[in-house]
Amino acid sequence: MSGSVDTSRGAAPQAAVAREVAGGLRAFWTGGRRVERASYAVGAVLMASGLFHLAVFAVDGGPWEGPVSWRKAVTFGLSFGLTLITIAWVSSFVALGDRARNVLLGVFAADCVLEVALITVQAWRRVPSHFNMETALDTTISRMLAVGGGVLIVVLVTLTVAAFRDGAPGAAPDVALSMRLAVRAGFVALCGALLSGAAMIARGVAEVQTGHQQAAYHVAGALKPAHAVTMHAILVLPALAWLLTFTRFSEARRVRVVAVVSAAYGAAAVVVIGVSAIRFATA
Repeated sequence: MSGSVDTSRGAAPQAAVAREVAGGLRAFWTGGRRVERASYAVGAVLMASGLFHLAVFAVDGGPWEGPVSWRKAVTFGLSFGLTLITIAWVSSFVALGDRARNVLLGVFAADCVLEVALITVQAWRRVPSHFNMETALDTTISRMLAVGGGVLIVVLVTLTVAAFRDGAPGAAPDVALSMRLAVRAGFVALCGALLSGAAMIARGVAEVQTGHQQAAYHVAGALKPAHAVTMHAILVLPALAWLLTFTRFSEARRVRVVAVVSAAYGAAAVVVIGVSAIRFATA
């Protein structure tokens, strides 16, 4: 009897917290700016595209690895969709004016759609999407993907700089220090992902121009682990800071937790980057 009573009493606070978390998630939509809600919707569509192509892969089959695979339509749809949703959410904690926010998120969303669309088109054509100069159309698509990558870099670096500004127009004065720390650490890591992505593209293009297209896919793949681990910090760390607000921790304690986790994440990322860089340099 006593055991069942204790369990029911313990379940009530857990259920209450679950409801609070669910309510907080809904608030991001109901209380979000129009451009943020639009970004959430577009991100959801991109993720749905990734899941759809996972079903296509299950039916059609074929290789999962390699430059010609349904994997690219799947992973890029899911990754770009999740990243767009993440950036729209995280940017709500960044000091930006309304016009700057609308432009940055609008350009970022459009670029995400373009990148996923081009990669998906190439997947259906059964040809590589990157480093493919076989035909005029393939060359155009490959170059558009590279230009799109450059646009992503400009937008995300701009947001990173804004994340380190205080007192700018559009700043949210009630953003907790723990969240600001998480956002800043996440953007710094994301800049590392941008650097590795740029390095992959530059090395791949150089290999293609010297007539080694297959080598381009091999050397670019060496940096994928470093690219992945640094890219997802922008979601993991702010999500941690947000979830900590549903605990009884004081803000000072939440800051310490975020700082420790950020440091641990950074240490793990350094190891992955080091291994990937060695493989990249010797490939």
